[in-house]
Amino acid sequence: MADQAELLEYRALAERLADAAGAAIRPYFRQPIAVDVKADRSPVTAADREAEQVMRAILASEAPGHGIVGEEFGSDRAGAEWVWVLDPIDGTKAFISGQPTFGTLVALLHQGEPVVGMIDQPISCERWSGARGLPTTFNGEVTHTRAKEDLASATVYATSPDQFAGAHAESFGRLSGVCGLTRFGIDCYAYGLLAMGFVDLVVEADMKLYDFAALVPVVEGAGGVISDWGGRPLGAESDGRVVAAGDARLHRAALGVLGAPA
Repeated sequence: MADQAELLEYRALAERLADAAGAAIRPYFRQPIAVDVKADRSPVTAADREAEQVMRAILASEAPGHGIVGEEFGSDRAGAEWVWVLDPIDGTKAFISGQPTFGTLVALLHQGEPVVGMIDQPISCERWSGARGLPTTFNGEVTHTRAKEDLASATVYATSPDQFAGAHAESFGRLSGVCGLTRFGIDCYAYGLLAMGFVDLVVEADMKLYDFAALVPVVEGAGGVISDWGGRPLGAESDGRVVAAGDARLHRAALGVLGAPA
């Protein structure tokens, strides 16, 4: 079990990683930039690649024994005790559209479980920082989710309706139908707003480890709950279906409506 001193040290390292990534990303924002299409049909740019490269370089110097899992350059020692999980631009579609709702995600896993997490928006200079057992901060100030147990007045976000197909679409449709407001499209930024008490639920169906690992300490440290659709903790072996809620009662209610389709 990691102690609090270690987590504070690693959270500070995560901040340095986010600082470096932001410096690499900002010159490209709202500028003409080539967009490549990866095998999974998702877009990628030089900003994505350069931001991950600078973070990897820092880790090679400051944490050489740790593993790394990155969206753009794959895995290195992914079975190590400590593994950094990097998504240089979560929301590349927003980035290439000139929308400042993307974010850099930095997480640290200890024995497969997320223990440090950071959401950094380098254009608006907004940063949510979390570590297991410590309160989440927004730009250095402690932040909290809001109490809400009634789905009928809850705001639910998802990145895109396109991620829900078949039984997953039916499940999300049921939940959306009983929630007060459904919105789409702001990627990891929605989880930051949940940690601040402006959003009540975020539901996803096709997340990768680098998409969700950083979100766990941020949501939990703000008083929220985040799990898979079966209510299990998220970690390296999770299937990519995510439910985050600002209130444990709302989380239970959402799970009950969603069910857990195969």
